[in-house]
Amino acid sequence: MRDDLRDDLRGDGWRRLLATARRRLERTGGVIEGSVGLTEPSEAERRVVIGITGTYRPETVKRLTVQLAELDRALPGGLLSTLAALGGPVRNRPAERAAEDSGRQELLAAAGAAKCAAQPWFAAWLSTMAADGTLTRLVRRGDTHLIGWATAVLDQLPAASVPLPVLAESATGDTKALVPGSPLATLVLRALALRSHSAAVPSDRAGQRALWESAGVIVDDLASQVLLLNVRTRGDDVVSRWLNDAAAFGIPFRLTLHQQGEHPVVPAAEEIFVCENPAVLRAAAAELGNRSAALVCTEGIPSAACHKLLAAAVAAGSLLRWRADFDWTGLRIVGAAAVRHGASPWRMSAADYAAGLADGESTPLTGNRSGSPWDPALAERMAAEGRAVMEERLIPALHTDLSADA
Repeated sequence: MRDDLRDDLRGDGWRRLLATARRRLERTGGVIEGSVGLTEPSEAERRVVIGITGTYRPETVKRLTVQLAELDRALPGGLLSTLAALGGPVRNRPAERAAEDSGRQELLAAAGAAKCAAQPWFAAWLSTMAADGTLTRLVRRGDTHLIGWATAVLDQLPAASVPLPVLAESATGDTKALVPGSPLATLVLRALALRSHSAAVPSDRAGQRALWESAGVIVDDLASQVLLLNVRTRGDDVVSRWLNDAAAFGIPFRLTLHQQGEHPVVPAAEEIFVCENPAVLRAAAAELGNRSAALVCTEGIPSAACHKLLAAAVAAGSLLRWRADFDWTGLRIVGAAAVRHGASPWRMSAADYAAGLADGESTPLTGNRSGSPWDPALAERMAAEGRAVMEERLIPALHTDLSADA
């Protein structure tokens, strides 16, 4: 195309007309049929249309219409080649949509072969990605292999404290495929959030690490910690001595997964109490000091460090008494602890909930409902009341249980 003609076609008289024609052709797959129109045409546009059609249009005209066939004949080389020279080939949107639909169906069919495909959270994961355009974007980018990798990762979960690079290598052959922020890690975390009944993937690294750990995957053994008070041990290594010294003075202690890996900890307590909120442990340290019973705080969903310590405690003969907030997540935490560690609920009955509810205003219950197999009346009462009761409200009663005089 000559440079002078190209400049002319990019001028005021042609620009809007050709843009309208491109949109029409993209919708129809490049079929040169029908017409395009311009509302409130400028003087330059009116003159161009007169030149194309050979029909006079008065200056007062409010809308101009041009047959695509006329426009095609008026342009050297035709309409499609002109548009390609000016702004790239005309896209075939119907063909693109058909290819995307086919690609999405292939993804869904491949994902359906996963071992965990029958799980409700897996179906919800695929459904949400289909609804929000994630699958379409993967098809457009040529990244459809990521769904296969993601299902390979999910089929290996829950794991038994497997390091994240090891899981990545096992599922994909690439140790870095699941690094934080990677497309594959984002896909898998979305599935894990649904698996753990979370509303969304946490935006912070600590929350994402906790989500990985809920599936038995270790992202960072130094960052995985558990908060303790008065947990004495049977060992004489450096970590055991730290814990015993801290317990002698009633000082809270943070124990990492890395420390436990280097120096396995074997708790010596006959009974260990487990709470969810640090405020409970902090108050016990302040009020009871070294007279408090052994207390472990999960700080929400238990970390890998927490599970490792408590599994060692149970293996050594300790009894676990476990509690959490009176909300749906709290019920799931306690229920999971009973299954995984044989823990007994600690002040987690319907009567305890009612007592806490009577002590003041409470926040509304949110999220997916959970059961309370150890006391079915508890979940029923919570659903009826629609209110949550946080652990902090029960501190006086909890400290009664923790006191050495109990």
